Amino acid sequence: MDAEVGAVMTVVGIGADGWRGLGDAARARVLGAAVLLGCERHLALVPPVDGQVRRAWPRPMGDLTPLLQEYDGLAVVALASGDPLLSGIATTLRAQGVEVEVVPGVSSVALARARMRWPAESCAVLTLVGRDPDAVRRELAPGRRLLVLSSDETTPAVVAGLLREEGFAASRMAVLGDLGSTDERRVDGTAAELWRGDLPRLHVLAIEVVGAPATVTTWAAGLPDEAFEHDGQLTKRDLRASALSRLAPRPGALLWDVGAGAGSIGIEWLRAHPLTEAVAIEADPERAARVRRNAARLGVPRLRVVEGRAPDALADLSAPDAVFVGGGMSEALLAHCLAALAPHGRLVAHGVTLETEQLLAAAYQRQGGELTRIAVEHATALGGMTGWTPLRTVTQWTCGKEAR
Repeated sequence: MDAEVGAVMTVVGIGADGWRGLGDAARARVLGAAVLLGCERHLALVPPVDGQVRRAWPRPMGDLTPLLQEYDGLAVVALASGDPLLSGIATTLRAQGVEVEVVPGVSSVALARARMRWPAESCAVLTLVGRDPDAVRRELAPGRRLLVLSSDETTPAVVAGLLREEGFAASRMAVLGDLGSTDERRVDGTAAELWRGDLPRLHVLAIEVVGAPATVTTWAAGLPDEAFEHDGQLTKRDLRASALSRLAPRPGALLWDVGAGAGSIGIEWLRAHPLTEAVAIEADPERAARVRRNAARLGVPRLRVVEGRAPDALADLSAPDAVFVGGGMSEALLAHCLAALAPHGRLVAHGVTLETEQLLAAAYQRQGGELTRIAVEHATALGGMTGWTPLRTVTQWTCGKEAR
């Protein structure tokens, strides 16, 4: 956004109780605005002001630059629900380069916690407003408390269905509608119910997860291999845990999973933290579709899948903080990935053939880093007794951007 547009915009948080719930500072900002922006519902909560221009946000919202340029130089105030920085318009404006001053109200999350009597540290908050509901799956574990910012009145039925699929049909759910208003109401039930009928469109969904998971899942690296749908092209559990420990997921970091196969590395990277990002690059369309299904099933539908063959498919991607190459290695691909890494980025490559092992050994001699051979054996039935069944030995090379 151009620097000239709207020096500083004030964003005022307003609750369902409208004008009467605003403090003196918030009221002064609204009354002093030449232009008041907001959704129709918020604008209707504020008494008229002589000479004040009122404008509803465009739908779809998209780029707000043209709208804000119309009022450049004027005192512009935007209305938002509760805390404008909690999945609110202030977050959107900041992402588009607008400087904002925020006057927060009481958020719907704070009101929901108060109604449920849940301490802030005892529950997690996630939003399904404009998001894929499969994201809930990552958060599910026995005893966990969730506050979900719902998209609309259909969200409880969708979430209840996900809970049933994951083995948590006994989970307790509360729809907390129109919080803070005179029409506030609450509907309680369990995920075993269908959640049809008259539910408030504007609500927070509170969930206490009860039951036993259908699949053993964890945020630690190394999900069971059976958690993934695959055709054999899967980085196995022990090798995956080793690779992820060296890739070192952290909030905000971007991973390239090159030659994704079943997508297991990118999926576990995203499960490590909700602010991680990942791109799975896969040339085979069937496998690419399988990666998408695995990502949704394991609660990280935000995984971006690029269909194409590396290195050509990497051309327009943002610089990664980490790269995993699990197969199809070549000198050109390795050089491309190393060059693309962001400062202090890390690359982990696996090889099972002599040719790839030689390539990685040569790269280790040139670049340094860490070269490891990993041999894994599992106990399996052998006649009437038990013996060791080895997996293919894997050569693993780890290199940081700062390595020599």
